[in-house]
Amino acid sequence: MALEFFNTLTRRKEEFVPLNPPHVGLYTCGPTVYNYAHIGNFRAFVFEDLLRRYLEYKGYQVRHVMNITDVEDKIIRAVRETGKRREELTEFYTAEFLRDLDTLRIRRAHVMPRATESIPAIIELIARLIEKGHAYVSEDGSVYYSIRTFPEYGKLSHFKLDELRSTGRVQHDEYTRESVADFALWKAWDEADGEVRWASPWGLGRPGWHIECSAMSMQHLGETFDIHCGGEDLIFPHHEDEIAQSEAATGKPFVRYWLHNAHLLVDGRKMSKSAGNFYTLRDLLAKGWSGREVRYALICAHYREPLNFMLDGLHAARAALQRWDEFLTKLQDTAGDCTDGPLPVGLVQAFEAALDDDLNISAALGVLFEHIRETNKRSVTAPEAAGMLAAWQRFDEVLGFGMPERAEAPADVLALVEQRQAARRARDFARADQLRAQLLQMGWVVEDTPQGPRVKRAAGR
Repeated sequence: MALEFFNTLTRRKEEFVPLNPPHVGLYTCGPTVYNYAHIGNFRAFVFEDLLRRYLEYKGYQVRHVMNITDVEDKIIRAVRETGKRREELTEFYTAEFLRDLDTLRIRRAHVMPRATESIPAIIELIARLIEKGHAYVSEDGSVYYSIRTFPEYGKLSHFKLDELRSTGRVQHDEYTRESVADFALWKAWDEADGEVRWASPWGLGRPGWHIECSAMSMQHLGETFDIHCGGEDLIFPHHEDEIAQSEAATGKPFVRYWLHNAHLLVDGRKMSKSAGNFYTLRDLLAKGWSGREVRYALICAHYREPLNFMLDGLHAARAALQRWDEFLTKLQDTAGDCTDGPLPVGLVQAFEAALDDDLNISAALGVLFEHIRETNKRSVTAPEAAGMLAAWQRFDEVLGFGMPERAEAPADVLALVEQRQAARRARDFARADQLRAQLLQMGWVVEDTPQGPRVKRAAGR
């Protein structure tokens, strides 16, 4: 089966054929660094990580670019409200974002350009649009894109331009579908912007949000590239505007495959602070959940399906990962020193078939847990276990949950394990249970197996 993705541009599944195989250009919209990213943001970043990992699993050489928006209306408001310098504010939240990526086992993009480092490329792109008649300079020195000069405007969101109500020029990066109009490419400086300003041919000012992504993506991936991702809330106007300004400037198709993830709900409602259901990653970590468990909860549903994030879902994630770890630990015990065995070809094919179908992760996980269920019903030889472990190691390169590590118990723990074994041999089961409880308090679990006692870290330790 060929790898297929649902392309927002065409509204159908299409076989993925990169421009220059095996190379793939991937652009993902990054954070606006004025505050901590929330779990709704991370639903997109985890989906994009799955996409990149699976492309690499399939043998593609991915060049992943994710922008950092470090100048934008929200940032300027935060600067005014906090009294901090823009650089101080954005550097702090960029570092926190990168830390969150690591906690969630999200691979960092190969290139992470910042808008403020891309001002020359942005100005050059705006100048091209003015020269070609797609943009104009207003009296105050702002530059606007004229959407009526691009007849294909609306082809991504499938809105017809004539049906959209225009309310005049929009001075802010944030606006709704009802207020679509010519949008700002360059915003003339005013006193409210403070020290946030750069020189341009049109006077002091700063770039608009939409032009930043066009300039940075084309600067690092070329004028046409393979895949652009983001949440479905970015389809209009952000990605629509990116297409309009990029294709007007170059005369070439901008992106070949557009992939968008659906919204994340929390307890069935839109996430908001007023509703008391707004979570950052650090909020969940403070409640005792691990980054691995949060990753599982965010990744386990198909990216185009709305995800209802609930604490019950985190409990289910913890249970699923415990089942995963127990199975793989048993395989490690069975394989022992054996490192060579037959790959379970049918399992590999079923896993890949699920993900080839527009990254159907729920089906792929179903394949793996069905394999656990069936394998637990029978005995497995050491070579079989080694082959399964090799396959699961490859699967984990896609899923990013991590393989269980064999923790070496310290001498005092091993001594108690031996005392418990002696108590069991003497049929002093009360003493054996007492020692088991003592080990658990120390953070260790003892499992009795046909090969003897096995000790491992207790969950969450």
